[in-house]
Amino acid sequence: MEQGHKKILQRNRTNLVRELDPSNLYDGLLEKGVFTQDMIDDIKISGTRRDQARQLVRDLETRGSRAFPLFLECLRETGQHHLAELLQDGAPPTQPGPPSHVIRVISPAVQPLPISSPMAVDKHGKDIAPVYPIQRPNSTPSPSPEREQPRPRPPGRTRRDSIQSYKMDASPCGHCLIINNVEFEPQSELSNRTGSNIDCDKLERRFKALNFIVEVKTNLKYKQIRHELSALSKKDHSQYDCCVVIMLSHGTEVSHNRFPGAVHGVDGPAVPVQLITNYLNGQHCPSLQGKPKIFVIQACGGGERDTGFEVSPDEARPSIGGADDQTDAIPTSSSSDSLSMSDEPDARATLPTPSDILVSYSTFPGYVSWRDTQSGSWYVETLDHILEESAATDDLVTMLMMVNNEVSQNSAKGLYKQMPGSFNFLRKLFYFQTQPQRQSPD
Repeated sequence: MEQGHKKILQRNRTNLVRELDPSNLYDGLLEKGVFTQDMIDDIKISGTRRDQARQLVRDLETRGSRAFPLFLECLRETGQHHLAELLQDGAPPTQPGPPSHVIRVISPAVQPLPISSPMAVDKHGKDIAPVYPIQRPNSTPSPSPEREQPRPRPPGRTRRDSIQSYKMDASPCGHCLIINNVEFEPQSELSNRTGSNIDCDKLERRFKALNFIVEVKTNLKYKQIRHELSALSKKDHSQYDCCVVIMLSHGTEVSHNRFPGAVHGVDGPAVPVQLITNYLNGQHCPSLQGKPKIFVIQACGGGERDTGFEVSPDEARPSIGGADDQTDAIPTSSSSDSLSMSDEPDARATLPTPSDILVSYSTFPGYVSWRDTQSGSWYVETLDHILEESAATDDLVTMLMMVNNEVSQNSAKGLYKQMPGSFNFLRKLFYFQTQPQRQSPD
């Protein structure tokens, strides 16, 4: 697409996200060759109407020089003339736009919304700005009210036993799908992942011990990965308490608006982590609504190598890693912005779509992830022994912090570092089932 057309889309993104009806455009965009069927499917599964509109505009910018005029044709054919004229004029609406309520919505979306807590949306649904109490309209915007609300409590940490935990007493407690890509096809130009079978075996044993129904799939192509995720989302999870998906493969960066990164099939194309999580979110997998969905990504987040920084002698520890260390990286495929400041989040009275999801990454987005050909990846090896030692007493987020700390002490080739991390949208503490069951303190 020409740079001028991209700028027109970017300037009008707020209006497109707010007003565009993507469902009426899919057939026309497919017939005119603007998008492939796979791209249409990806957009459809991206979430709400606004999520789909946002993804459609983002993908449109990656298409050829005819994409923009063909998009305008589709808008006119589906009766969305206002948007077609808006883009044809090549400028955002300063005077003739829709009624004044549109302008009233834009103002809070640009400034207060990015700093407000997701919990404020969850608790008060339609009320976007004043979170609490409602009778105090437009009070001084100094610190956000949701951050001040806990202050009347006495000083000190919240007691752990006063925080709700997810129900985890079903037996078995849920499904665990492990996708282990080891041998890559020559046309993918990706190396084989020697040592990944060691990771897979460890995780299969560990999650069986944690009372999961474990299914392992090996060397899947792009479409096969999506097929397995779709099949998992269509299962009836009503008798189970949670679900786990583990991806072991090469990885890369892609554009995103929620979860970064993508995981490669053995044929080369990569499935975005955001798409992987969408299969099991509350909208697309109703039987997992309100239940924890855990995603473990052992793959590179990009191509950068972290050399770390010097610390005091008290912080330094013996490092692990040697000549057999390899990475799961390929060159970065995109550096697009993750979420434009002009985009508007949706306010809902129900639970937000990504709630009850935790995505644990083996490395910080943008960086490589190290794997020893003899003992497996640093991240999986550490995660396995932390689960063995601490699952009976600690919640998942606490254990992942332990993993972060331990992996950060390692060094590859005496030089390179790795920092795992997670995107946590859980609403409660998550404890795995262990034998014997975790005992409450006296």
